[in-house]
Amino acid sequence: MVENDSPLGDATVAADLLDDDEAEPAIVDDGTLPADRFLDRELSWLAFNQRVLELAEDDTIPLLERSNFLAIFASNLDEFFMVRVAGLKRRIETGLAVPTNIGTPPTRVLAEIGARAHELQERHARAFHELVKPALDEAGIHIESWSDLDENDRASLDDIFSTQIFPVLMPLAVDPAHPFPYISGLSLNLSIRVRNPKTQRVEFARLKVPQNLPRFVQLPDDGSGRQRFIPLEDLISNHLGALFPGMEILEHHEFRVTRNEDVQIEEDETESIIQALEKELRQRRFGPPIRLEITDDMDPVTLSLLMQELDVTEEEVFRLPAPLDLGGLFELSRVDRPQLKYPKQVPVTSAALLPSDPTEKPDIFGSISRGDVLVHHPYESFATSVQAFLEQAAADPSVLAIKQTLYRTSGDSPIVEALIDAAEAGKAVLALVEIKARFDEQANISWARKLEKAGVHVVYGMVGLKTHCKLALVVRQERGGLKHYSHIGTGNYNPKTSRIYEDLGLFTADDVVGKDLTRLFNELSGYAIEKKFKRLLVAPLHLRKGLVKHIEQEAKHARAGHPASIRIKVNSMVDEAVIDALYRASQAGVQVDIVVRGICALRPGVEGLSENIRVRSILGRYLEHSRIFAFENDGDPQIYIGSADMMHRNLDRRVEALVRLASPDHLTQVNEILDSAMSEESSSWRLGEDGTWARHDRASDGTPLADVQSRTMQRVAARKRGGPRR
Repeated sequence: MVENDSPLGDATVAADLLDDDEAEPAIVDDGTLPADRFLDRELSWLAFNQRVLELAEDDTIPLLERSNFLAIFASNLDEFFMVRVAGLKRRIETGLAVPTNIGTPPTRVLAEIGARAHELQERHARAFHELVKPALDEAGIHIESWSDLDENDRASLDDIFSTQIFPVLMPLAVDPAHPFPYISGLSLNLSIRVRNPKTQRVEFARLKVPQNLPRFVQLPDDGSGRQRFIPLEDLISNHLGALFPGMEILEHHEFRVTRNEDVQIEEDETESIIQALEKELRQRRFGPPIRLEITDDMDPVTLSLLMQELDVTEEEVFRLPAPLDLGGLFELSRVDRPQLKYPKQVPVTSAALLPSDPTEKPDIFGSISRGDVLVHHPYESFATSVQAFLEQAAADPSVLAIKQTLYRTSGDSPIVEALIDAAEAGKAVLALVEIKARFDEQANISWARKLEKAGVHVVYGMVGLKTHCKLALVVRQERGGLKHYSHIGTGNYNPKTSRIYEDLGLFTADDVVGKDLTRLFNELSGYAIEKKFKRLLVAPLHLRKGLVKHIEQEAKHARAGHPASIRIKVNSMVDEAVIDALYRASQAGVQVDIVVRGICALRPGVEGLSENIRVRSILGRYLEHSRIFAFENDGDPQIYIGSADMMHRNLDRRVEALVRLASPDHLTQVNEILDSAMSEESSSWRLGEDGTWARHDRASDGTPLADVQSRTMQRVAARKRGGPRR
């Protein structure tokens, strides 16, 4: 998996939007709502990726960022095939599939998303060849082909090939003595047909393009000031004679296979979950092929062989112009051209965490003691808030215990190091590591073992549930007794993604929240059955019920003529029960505003059903990741933030937590976020009742609409030190 610092484009992002339901839950329908009220979730996901592609096509966005968006689109689509398409095919083949929430047979859904995926991949290729690549050429960044090069360049590359590339290549012949080789998922490969001049026998060979070498090989400086690259596969293709000496090269083409790489764990209380997961991870790489990408000039003989050996159908073949796998464009982000990237933005320290005297050392616990603190990443620094909170807790001799959930974290995590330091200092430390976080399983197993070795109490949640909530609890000995310091967030404890994911986090010394978290951690690590919470809504038992209750209360207020509105910001809106509750609220006259980054199965603007519902989507420099649920409640606003999306997995098969905000200033701050996203003066995509997303980035007079994220940067930077927080 390509590591990158770009929003929307790594495994943690696509997996964040991809549900893994084996079957859709039954819809509670009393017959008062129309049967066609849901949009197809798979097509909605593809529409999300189309919005990403539209950013790559937008010439007002810095050029290297557009290149990144092309890579993001490719990476996202890989994940879509590995998870959703693979899961749908598996359910069809095993007979487990049931009609989707819109009543469409799974086989038809598969055909529709296949056709749409073909259209989008072709549009993606055109965006690279016709828009981004010419713009890169004009900017002096050239992706060359071998035919473009002169003799001096070729001589330089001959040397690079022979010394840096040739030694790691492994051509594999296919003949009676050499069976067709295993083709690993997402690897880039060359199919090669050669002829023996002595026997005239034609043979086939496969050559894997090494994934541990740069995808784009930089050419030596020619004095022109241009930065020039050649795709690694193009360089290798033009040196095949060195790999097959004495043979005549007849054909060579690129191809790429996507496999089902979703892990299905059969959890058994008698077996270690780590052992079960490690067993499944070993099998992941051998999942069946579900997509074959080939260059559009591949000869029929080679294609026929690949289709037969890989057991793929014509519908699973994607013919595209070279180069394949434009996810490799992430590598261009290393080009040092600041004017072709977003202007650098340095996160500020939350004003509430700054000492009143600038010469004093920050005191996280002192700041939280004075009042709840709400931080907004990446505009406000993760390092000086969440990371500092845990590091100070680890070093503070008055801290007795730290409890923490870890879903995803970075490769060199200071969060994990802080927990290790705390344990080694003699503090009681509990880490709930979710080792089943998709595509981070192996990394999380490694971190879990490192934590255990340091003396941290490591637990893995509950059988049958993933622990997705973002919680940290610090217990500190103070003059009046033990005090709880809590953090509840919308994003992972990951310093790397905190620079590009938009998230919210609440710090509080409120004893009510501290006791809520204590009960929840006890439930997760032990056998507690106490499930009553005061400021939290917790899944899987109470979160959906709690939200639906709030929605129904707004409907009652509206029918009584009292102030009523609902505003929700999530990554995905799929859950039928929540959507139906929103439809009924709309019918009662409640204005419902939804900001959704990815999938939305709700159909807005339908007369008599959802004419009071508006849906917007914000995509851009940062990945919108916070989850907010705001209810007007007859003038007594109730606003929650937390980890849960409105998807079946979040509400039924995960431990999720939302916390209610108590500070009036925090309610104002969150309302500003929602106001900005829904404003007619803000650039956004708007969802129509037919499921089509339309981009609105210019006013009627042609002037650009405001960028939500840029405006948020300005608003956060303008906050004053020591301002009111309650």
